[in-house]
Amino acid sequence: MTPLAAFIIVKSKNHTAHNQPQKSGIKKPTRQRQTFTKVMDPKFLRNQGYARKHNKKSRDSGSEAEE
Repeated sequence: MTPLAAFIIVKSKNHTAHNQPQKSGIKKPTRQRQTFTKVMDPKFLRNQGYARKHNKKSRDSGSEAEE
């Protein structure tokens, strides 16, 4: 062994594709983000409709009062 050979540093492996999980397998169906209103409480839905209606009214009239 030459004196120079003792100072050479061995490089380690940077990357390997061995034993990586496959991402193209069987997928679960994505859940719907909005809940169905048909299965919700009718009393709640009625009130929600009135609240949305009156929120629109207060936004329209509120912007004119501030100006």
